Amino acid sequence: MANELVLITGGTGLIGIKTIVAALKAGYSVRAAVRSQAKFNSILATPTVKALAPGSRLTSVIVPDILVDHAFDEAVKGVQYILHIASPIIKGEGFTPDQWESHLIQPALKGTVGILESAYKTTGIKRVVITSSEIAIIPWEEFIVKEVDTVFDDTYQIPIPKGPYSHPFEAYAASKVHSLIGTKDFIATKKPKWDVINIMPSFVIGDNELVADPKLITDGTNGAAFAQVLGSDSGWGPTPGSSVHVADVARLHVEALNPQIEGGQNFLAVSGGEHGTVWSDALDIVNRNFPKAVAKGVLPNNGTSITKRIKVDASRTEKVFGFKFLSYEEQVKSVTKQYLELLGEEVA
Repeated sequence: MANELVLITGGTGLIGIKTIVAALKAGYSVRAAVRSQAKFNSILATPTVKALAPGSRLTSVIVPDILVDHAFDEAVKGVQYILHIASPIIKGEGFTPDQWESHLIQPALKGTVGILESAYKTTGIKRVVITSSEIAIIPWEEFIVKEVDTVFDDTYQIPIPKGPYSHPFEAYAASKVHSLIGTKDFIATKKPKWDVINIMPSFVIGDNELVADPKLITDGTNGAAFAQVLGSDSGWGPTPGSSVHVADVARLHVEALNPQIEGGQNFLAVSGGEHGTVWSDALDIVNRNFPKAVAKGVLPNNGTSITKRIKVDASRTEKVFGFKFLSYEEQVKSVTKQYLELLGEEVA
């Protein structure tokens, strides 16, 4: 990997910043695709990146809009690997149901296929790793509504769902299916010299160095676990009991570059085995690990988060990559520790 250059998109997100750090630690050089210089400056300012002092091993390329035609043509030149983590999806709030196809699903498909097209037009690329999702292979109703005994693994496949959709998140789930199948069709049609691996996380939980305001600690999927620790309802309603530590997701992306791992595969990233995650267990985890903060009232630890049962088997991923996913306890501890540090409180 000496002198090998990795293009990483989405570097200012929860998964992205961890992946940049993991890639640098593994010895790769990183080119971060960012929307602005200010975004890249925020990456450079994180304590871990500063401590690594990557120098010329960490550079940037400005891609203001990943959905425009040929957005990544320049960004991919000279790289050996691509880690496509950025999500082109526009959040559904403010859109009417008849806009979900044009504002959620098609942008997701275009963003993914767009970077594949840019990669196809250059030379020297060995592998593309794409951040997909478990909902790309789990039917929406079984994931969010129905109680089923099906154990979903990475061999499971579903057809492209058709609207109308009942909720923006259902349209988001459909977008992930579209992107996965669009990638498969691109590979089958174009037959590039490089291959693709899809990493399929569940709800990603963990610390995020780019969050400097404790009020933002529950943004994104961290809210499913941590809102209740702050005394609130998660606001998500019954949430599928499926989670993974952000550090494990980052590790998978980087280790997927290893040529000994065969390309053309999907890898689920879900901790807890078929038992999965029980979101309300966070309250007990925090009580045991941070009793002083709970007693002091810094962590009210009396909110609610309802679990919807789902069975997902990611054991093949653990076997292929040779490590076991960190537990839900470690996920919760990671976020709690960061929150207390941001407040200047004792972590104990």
